[in-house]
Amino acid sequence: MANTPGAIQDKSAPTIVTKTPLMKRLRSQKQLMFMSLPIVAYILVFSYYPIWGWVMAFQNYSPAKKFSQQEWVGLKHFKFLLTDDAFLNVLRNTIAMSLINMILGFVTAIVFAILLNEIKNKLYKRTIQTISYLPHFLSWIIVTGIVASSLSVDGGIVNVVLMKLGFINEPIMWLSVPEYFWGIVGASHVWKEVGWNAIIYLAAITSIDPSLYEAAEIDGANRYQKMLYVTLPGIKSIVIILLIMNMGWILEAGFEVQYLLGNGVVVDWSQTIDIFVLKYGLQIGNYSLATAAGIFKTVVSITLIFAANSISKRFGEDRLI
Repeated sequence: MANTPGAIQDKSAPTIVTKTPLMKRLRSQKQLMFMSLPIVAYILVFSYYPIWGWVMAFQNYSPAKKFSQQEWVGLKHFKFLLTDDAFLNVLRNTIAMSLINMILGFVTAIVFAILLNEIKNKLYKRTIQTISYLPHFLSWIIVTGIVASSLSVDGGIVNVVLMKLGFINEPIMWLSVPEYFWGIVGASHVWKEVGWNAIIYLAAITSIDPSLYEAAEIDGANRYQKMLYVTLPGIKSIVIILLIMNMGWILEAGFEVQYLLGNGVVVDWSQTIDIFVLKYGLQIGNYSLATAAGIFKTVVSITLIFAANSISKRFGEDRLI
């Protein structure tokens, strides 16, 4: 029926959506396409092109031979990794320190953000926030130097304070006790990153509807109850998304802090997969084994991300993909 003035339109009729052809959309956004070319080129050159080097994990690679002359050994290096006691010990250290860093990082950042949000004096709040995230911009060279000096038996502030308080009678060689190493690494990560990690939670808190706090206050909730029943549920989706993303870094316990703070006494507790790759790849020259270790880490990380995302989807929570 032709449209005439006063005619009743059928609102139940389906709306036909026409899709714009891909090439037409690209032409209409050609400025954005040209702007993205350097980024695409960067990713292709530095992220995707080097992947061809993974073939070394399936060879007894020798730099002196051409690619066609390399000896192919299949999964030999992967089988060695999964049965080698040294690599299994490195894997244990990596997973343990990653979990410690992740748990401490999440808990401390969330708690710090919530407590910082409760400060009403804006100048005081900004001052604390600025001081807290400044260590993030320090390199691990500087941070490990500060940690080593603080834990030193010769006037280190930690030993001095503990002795003054009567907790210990003589200085402790913290960096020479293997059982303390994981805790020291975790505490170092917290001190360096807690302020920076809290920024995203502070941003999420500011997006919470203020009327929810007003309703909770009318119902008689105190400040702690508002934090528990309004603030925490309000940032739950952000926490879940970041948790899924961090699952991909479960085998990224770090390199600098373990390499710089580690020593021969704590070597069985300090070595991570990255140090293992450095040792076998550059120092020993076994490039194939080092490449296999790197592939193992990448595959496990991707698997963990998809597994965490699937679990989140099954429970009806926010997900990354």
